[in-house]
Parts: sequence; C-alpha cells; structure tokens
Amino acid sequence: MQLNSRLFRATLSGALGGLLFGFDTVVISGAIDALVRLYGLSPQDKGFTVAIGLVGTVIGALAAGQVGQRLGSRETLRITALLYVASAFGCGLAWNWPAFMAFRFVGGLGIGASSVLAPVYIAELSPARLRGRLVAAFQLNVVFGIMAAYVSNYAIRTLHLGAVEWRWQVGVSAAPAVVFLALLFGIPRSPRWSVSRNRIDDALSVLRMMGDPNPEAELADIQAALAQEHATAHERVFQWKYRYPLFLAISIGAFNQLAGINAILYYLNNIFAAAGFSQISSDQQAIVIGATNFLFTIAGMSLIDKLGRKTLLLIGAAGCAICLGGVAWVFATESHRGDLLWLLVAFIAFFSVSQGAVIWVYIGEVFPTSVRAKGQGVGSASHWLMNAVIAQSFPVVVTMMSTATPFLFFAAMTVLQFLVVLFVYPETKGQSLEQLQRKLMGA
Repeated sequence: MQLNSRLFRATLSGALGGLLFGFDTVVISGAIDALVRLYGLSPQDKGFTVAIGLVGTVIGALAAGQVGQRLGSRETLRITALLYVASAFGCGLAWNWPAFMAFRFVGGLGIGASSVLAPVYIAELSPARLRGRLVAAFQLNVVFGIMAAYVSNYAIRTLHLGAVEWRWQVGVSAAPAVVFLALLFGIPRSPRWSVSRNRIDDALSVLRMMGDPNPEAELADIQAALAQEHATAHERVFQWKYRYPLFLAISIGAFNQLAGINAILYYLNNIFAAAGFSQISSDQQAIVIGATNFLFTIAGMSLIDKLGRKTLLLIGAAGCAICLGGVAWVFATESHRGDLLWLLVAFIAFFSVSQGAVIWVYIGEVFPTSVRAKGQGVGSASHWLMNAVIAQSFPVVVTMMSTATPFLFFAAMTVLQFLVVLFVYPETKGQSLEQLQRKLMGA
C-alpha cells in the first residue's frame, strides 16, 4: 500500500510535535552549567531545573487524554503548539530562576500533551499496514529534534555570545513551534474520533482521503469496536478489564526511562566532562550521540513492521545492558576513558532501534478506541514520571556516590526489561487496531 500525499502531510504535521518534544527536552544540556553559575544552584537545584519540565510533562500527559477525548487530538495539539511557543519565548527572556522554571514547566505541559496526542492522532489516521512506520515518524522527529538541539547548542557556543548564550540556546525553538502551530490548521480530524461523535460522513471522507483500501469496511470495523466497548467520552481507563493494556503501557513507559536514556541525554556534557573532555569537545561528542540516535531510529522504523515490536525490544534490551555495564566499568575503574564515546554510541544505537522506535507505537496500539487517548496518557505519564525521578536524582547520586552507580542501576533495569518483554509482552505488528482490541481484551 502506497503513502498518499494527504496522509503524508497529516503525519508530518502531527509528527512535528515530536521535533519540538525532542528539542525542548534536551536543549537544557547545553544551558544547565550556565544556569548553575548564574544562580548558584546546588546539585539538588540543578536536578530540579531539569526535572521541573518533566513535572509539567507528567501533568500534560495525564490531562491530554481527557482533553483529547473531548476535543479531539487535532484541536488539543493546537493547544500544545501554543504552549511550546510561550515556553520558548519565556525561557529565553526569563528574568530570574523562578521565571525560567515557570516557563520550563509550561514547555513540559506541551511536551507531555504532544507525546500522548501526536502518536494517537497518527495511529488513528493510518491504515494497519503503514501504522508502525507512520507512528514511528513521531519518534523519528523526536530524535531529529534531539540531534538539532545538540547541533544548535554547539553552533551557538561557537558564536561566543557570553552572558546571553544560554538564552539563545533555549529560545531558538520558538521558530519551529510557530511552524508547528501553522501546519495544524491544514490537517483533518481523526476518523475514529469522528465516529465516536457520530460524524459518520466526516469519518468516511477522511478514510477515503487517507487512501484506505476499503474505507467502508474500515468504518464498519471502527463502529463495531466502539459499539462493543460502549465507548463514550466518559469511559474510565482505570478498570479491571483494561488491566493488561495498562500493565503494558505503564511498564514500557517506565522501562524506557529506567534504561537511563534521558538522564544520559540531559547530562551528556557533564558525563563527558567527568571523563576529562572539554566543553567544546563535549558538545561535539553530543552531536555524534544525536546523529547516532537519529540514524538508528530510521533503522528501527524500517524494521518495526518487519521484525515486529517484541523482537526489537528484546534485541535492544540485551544490547543496552551490555553497553551500560561497560560505561559503569569505565567510571568504576577510571580506565579506558577513550572508550566512553563508543560505548555510549553503541547504547544509543541499540536503544534507538528498539525502545526508541517502539514505545509510542506500542502504547498507541494496546488500548481500545474508547480509551486510547487516555491510555496513551497513562503510559506517557509513567514514562515521564520515571524520567523526572531519574533526572532529579542523577546529579545527586553522582555527587554522593559515584558516576558509575547510576549506570550499574540502568544496566540491571534493562536486564529486567528483557525478561518481562520475553515472557509477558504480545506482538502487535500487522493487525488493525480493532483486531488488537479483540485480542488484548480477550473477546
């Protein structure tokens, strides 16, 4: 089945939220040391400066499901775009630390909401055979945003802007945020949301527009699934009958962060500095990490509908565990520090081709239509809550114990993930959302 231009445009527009998600998430890595010096921040304050955005992200992820169910993913994504714009300008112009923290929290709300709604929007718009690759386009934009943030930090650093350097680093994302907002006014509503509001003609029109091979049959399947679940806007996701999808979403969200990925991305410059690299050199190493993340996410997208979600998760967990153990060994023995970059590059490669490409696809697949946005919110909140805890704790643990300690913990968690995926997770590739609903709900 071919990807038509309208489906491509709608996917690209929704996935651009991922670029802002990635950029805003890690751009703090270049500015954090300047903020520590400017405001005299302690290790706890440093961790909180990173984590406050993640607190907003958790709240945004939880709220997005409710709002998205009521207004629809498209309309709610427009709200997230406004939050991105406000955060970029606010952080860049912040007059003190509390103001910076407030605007970073606002940006977190946008990140959390877009991490829920953009994958849901793309999943509900996409035909089954293309869904994995199209939803993975969101993750591709996330990692492209991460790479862009590292490149941007390095480029701005070379301009030698002095005291205002950090302001440019955090404020430059206003430009893509405005583009994202504009693009969201040229895409259709989700057909599944339209059916849930009894807008049948609208839903059928969008299915045809997106190039579905049999739009009438797909519409009938959507209607049958909604009828079976007695779907309403008030359907609660925290019910016993949803225990299996909830476990899958919460566990994959938590494991994604327990591998240490975002702690590494946020504190990458500090990690390289601990191994003896200069600031400019650390920025350059970060670009290598960002590029690896981007390239191997593309590889993951090409494999996700061929090898399947479960196989990729198993490969990734095994590879990540080995690499994280190697990083812990470098810091524990204070030897072979030249291997640090390549161990981290290998870790990023394994993570990107597996968890990085799979997580948002998987969470968007395992819930029934009636609670999909809310379920995505739960999985995303699990992901971001664990992210906030680790981001807050990482500089404190390194200061009180050693740089090796968190990497030993991350390695152990990826071993645990391998076992849980192997024995508990189902494969979801090549099945329509309605088929998965019947399978996972035991119908």
